[in-house]
Amino acid sequence: MHIVMRLKIVQAGDAVLRQRGKDLAASEIRSREIQNLIEWMRDTMHDAPGVGLAAPQIGLSLRLAVIEDKPENLKDLPAAYLKERERKPVPFQVLVNPKLTLQGPADVEFFEGCLSLAGFTAVVPRARKVRVEYLDHQGEPKIIEASGWYARILQHEIDHLDGAVYIDRMRTRTFMSVDNYNRFWKNTSSADLRKLIGWEG
Repeated sequence: MHIVMRLKIVQAGDAVLRQRGKDLAASEIRSREIQNLIEWMRDTMHDAPGVGLAAPQIGLSLRLAVIEDKPENLKDLPAAYLKERERKPVPFQVLVNPKLTLQGPADVEFFEGCLSLAGFTAVVPRARKVRVEYLDHQGEPKIIEASGWYARILQHEIDHLDGAVYIDRMRTRTFMSVDNYNRFWKNTSSADLRKLIGWEG
């Protein structure tokens, strides 16, 4: 029987969010301690809710993250919105000691949020395609080739493992509360938003 465990998500200003996480050996990954942590991180991500959670976000400086973009996250979003963002469901995955390679410039710009900056959002440039070499939940080496929103999720979570958060990369003029985003900007296209806010693209 699985007992749901929700961990506390640390917020911006906590020093752990600015540290590079510690690598985990395959034997550590397979330990009961880390296996339990993976399950608890999954529970916490779902409860938040979010599409990714990195160990530094729950106060642990480890190179470990979980991601999942469930089909139900997408069911109420307009087709045009999903198409523009190339957003499709992503199955649950565990990433340990990931090595990220950008396959192109960071020139795709959309709003991002973060569980460690609760209540805020901003436009963040990201690469459209990435390659990630990592260890899975059993310490086995794997490779992901991702594009679109999947690639954005990977870049966001791996940034956390390197001590970075999206505000380090954001278009500063687009930083706003989620409430104001929903009130004023939610249905604005990227092209129109660029004109209205006047960031250089």
